[in-house]
Amino acid sequence: MNTPLNTPLNTPLNIPLNIPSSAAPPDLTPPDLAPLDLPTMHSPLAALIRREPVVAPLDTTVRAALQTMAREDIGSIIIADLQTRIPLGIFTLNDLLRRVALVGSDLEEPVVGVMTAGLVTLKTDATAHEAATAMLRHSIGHIVVTDDQGRLAGLVSQSQLLDLKRPGVQELQREITHCPDMASLVHCAHDTRHLAKQLLAQGVGAEALSQFMTTLNDLVTLRVIELTIDEIELPDARWCWLAFGSEGRLEQLLATDQDNGIVFEAETPSEAGTLRAAFVAFARVVNERLDACGFPLCKGQVMASNPQWCMSLTEWRRHFGAWINTPEPKALLNASIFFDLRALYGTHSLAAQLQESLLQSTAGSPLFLRTLTENALQVPPPLGVIRTFSYRSPKEYPNTLDLKGQGARLFVDVARVLALAHGIRGTNTAQRLRLAAQSKLLGSDDVRAIVDAFFFIQLLRLRNQHANDAAPDSANRVNPAHLNELDRLILKEAFKQARKLQQRLKLDYQL
Repeated sequence: MNTPLNTPLNTPLNIPLNIPSSAAPPDLTPPDLAPLDLPTMHSPLAALIRREPVVAPLDTTVRAALQTMAREDIGSIIIADLQTRIPLGIFTLNDLLRRVALVGSDLEEPVVGVMTAGLVTLKTDATAHEAATAMLRHSIGHIVVTDDQGRLAGLVSQSQLLDLKRPGVQELQREITHCPDMASLVHCAHDTRHLAKQLLAQGVGAEALSQFMTTLNDLVTLRVIELTIDEIELPDARWCWLAFGSEGRLEQLLATDQDNGIVFEAETPSEAGTLRAAFVAFARVVNERLDACGFPLCKGQVMASNPQWCMSLTEWRRHFGAWINTPEPKALLNASIFFDLRALYGTHSLAAQLQESLLQSTAGSPLFLRTLTENALQVPPPLGVIRTFSYRSPKEYPNTLDLKGQGARLFVDVARVLALAHGIRGTNTAQRLRLAAQSKLLGSDDVRAIVDAFFFIQLLRLRNQHANDAAPDSANRVNPAHLNELDRLILKEAFKQARKLQQRLKLDYQL
């Protein structure tokens, strides 16, 4: 059953309200929005490491490893070279059961013979979201975290990622990961949207729900790519599938299309042309299959099957260089989603190199940042005088507000400028704003109110998309008259937070 738009919010928000002094103020503490100093699914794994990892050398016996685990009260131990700190394997209680107890192995044999080798590792700057996705894809309970030199930094377990414990989410994640064919995957993708609507009806907040949706959608995309790789032979080259736009920002809602590309490694222009032809043919199948799974083809053709967005690392750098060194407002407006890139499948280091060169270039390009800022300030919040809203709606949707173009976009655009100007590596809007506060670019209290305002608008979009499932053109449009009085009041205050954010940018660039 669709959620009516005039239903009061289940999760009130910490936005300053102009409530008469005679009225009792509502409780505005959001239970699902993490404080600035608490980890979220966008946090780096370094923030999730709780203790120094317990390590044993290769010649440790099974008995000695178990004694250490009992003494430290842990369920796993890392097997590593003690000199280099390079992790070589992990020994868990599950390994004890399957490879020692059930087969009657000797406790005095070296643990190297019964440990789990072939570790899945991530670097300290990888996000909790990436760790959760990797655990689900590989059916493992731990991620070994390493530094830039591959040395052991810590261990993160699935139990630490509490956001994955919602009823039904884990089951569907496992089902997607093990789908044997496209028919079953299409069914799972449908179940994903059905589950999201259930979670929305249960009162799950916009931040948590968008994280769930992005994780599930990532898994669907990854499985589509894996199934397609099984059928289409790819060239022997390093490559990476990139996500842009809302998917790149981990902000997907119920209504979302495709924005993706491919970066690959090539030595010469001739080699790049040959590889591009092969990857475009592969991407065309992937894009069509994603469409079948409920992710519509991008009307602007921002897809990996478009040769324009399937390029070598050198070509991508040249493309970004043109946008940055000779910024043209209209071209930059259309290119803005590319600055929210995120690696999804393949050689993630290619995306990391591209993002690193991007941040180095943008931070030192005042003309580019000024042009990007001017674009970010093109659309003012739809605030009228006193208690009214300002309407610029098309004839077919009179007296409505575009919660995407006139709402969420205002926060997204300013957060992007802050990130590119100050070398903030996150792509998620809330993450960018929180990191800006940690860097003293914004006040902590201001950011809390701004982030709450952003997620209130996102929550209204979710509710509206749920209610207008059969009318995608109006999925982001809401008539304030159809909202209850409290929702209208908070929406107006949310737009005021967007105006405050834009005014800060105007002062920074003297516009």
